[in-house]
Amino acid sequence: MSDVTRAKHGRPVHHWRRDVVELAALFTAVAVADAVANLVGHGPHGPRLLVISAAALVATAAFHLWWSRRHGHAPPSGDTDARPPSSEVQAGPSELPDGVAGESTLWRMRTTVKDAPGSLAALCTALAEHRVDILSLQTHPLGEDTVDEFLLRAPGSLAAGGIGRAVALAGGSGTWIERADAHDLVDAPTRVLGLATRTALDAAELPLALRQLLGRCTIRSLPAAVRGGARGPEGVPVEGVLEDTVMRLRAPEGGVITVERPYLPFTPTEFARARALVELDARLGPRVPPGQDVLTLPEGNAITVRRADPGDLGAAKEMHERCSPRTLGMRYHGPVGDADRYLNHLLSPRFGRTLAVQTPSGRIVGLGHLLWDGDETEVALLVEDDWQRRGIGAELLGRLVAMAVEAGCESVYAVTQASNTGMVAAMRGLDLPLDYQIEEGTLVITARLDAAAAGTRQAYGRHGERIVRD
Repeated sequence: MSDVTRAKHGRPVHHWRRDVVELAALFTAVAVADAVANLVGHGPHGPRLLVISAAALVATAAFHLWWSRRHGHAPPSGDTDARPPSSEVQAGPSELPDGVAGESTLWRMRTTVKDAPGSLAALCTALAEHRVDILSLQTHPLGEDTVDEFLLRAPGSLAAGGIGRAVALAGGSGTWIERADAHDLVDAPTRVLGLATRTALDAAELPLALRQLLGRCTIRSLPAAVRGGARGPEGVPVEGVLEDTVMRLRAPEGGVITVERPYLPFTPTEFARARALVELDARLGPRVPPGQDVLTLPEGNAITVRRADPGDLGAAKEMHERCSPRTLGMRYHGPVGDADRYLNHLLSPRFGRTLAVQTPSGRIVGLGHLLWDGDETEVALLVEDDWQRRGIGAELLGRLVAMAVEAGCESVYAVTQASNTGMVAAMRGLDLPLDYQIEEGTLVITARLDAAAAGTRQAYGRHGERIVRD
């Protein structure tokens, strides 16, 4: 609007001087038009002037068209989203291509700003200018700076680079962005309480709870003593140790839990939350959720499948004594005499989950292990010789894979030998994409737990119990 300006409250304000000037211009234009009409209609050269005027109008239009095609009317490249992403934006591995315009995308973002009045307001204003909705916000004070963690809903056409540039211009630094999903919509206190509940019910949930609490990270549990009497890892204080991208916490059984996240430093708030979960686990002690499932084998024998714990150590050693050296050698890939030394580690819920197959007399005839191995997950089976080739291995493996799917694992791997046809057949029976690799004379089979695992997840419950539907 040319005749108004706007006051601070947004209402238009009129100026009488502008009204007088525009009115005078209107009268002048009418007088000029009347004079031209009289000249064309009554003058001796009226038709010639009319043709000349039409030619001049056509020439002006042609020149305007040529000029617009040469220079264009697009905004400068600095106002588009075509610039390369800012070096301050570290998009996580889960970043996907840009969404479709009109849709929205969830993002998790963390950035550092100065701990000064107005810094957070400037950041929020910059996001609002790009139509980015802030769903949740957590602040982590760090002395002179503050780490702000956001859950954002942005237009689908806005890429991570566009968000990062807006944040950088608003004063954010060290910005990290990755795609989020619907699970991140739960507020932080509710999520922490849920993780604490899972840890309280099952000691094997601690590494998974820490990973969900801290995001993409590598968690390793080191025992207090190493096999063979060697010295174990150096202990840590009761309060733990925080070193930038690494935190070390005292494990409940006396070892060390190491959590590493190379792409993003931990904050004191995250360290305190992780330490609280570990302390809760230590106070509750070793525990395994109750429950068992009675199955009937094809030949009619009944077996019971349940979670195992360190209390089954004696029965597991007796099963080792009944197994042949060949069976133990295929399972442990080493001297048969060392097999019993692994059982304390395998049966501990601190390092994974173990399923036991038990006869009506109480004798254990099979063990299946799901072991947390840093970023990876291993599955291992041992079935007593007299109970092999009856479907017990396939039953155990299906339940272990269901647990891995529930835990959010991307894949599971089994270390075996090419001659172990039973294990190879059981892995193939999962009907999942498999990768084969030979490492130091052993066969490593990796199953990718993608959408094909949905059927396995439906067939088994959270703790591996089979769900039978009519």
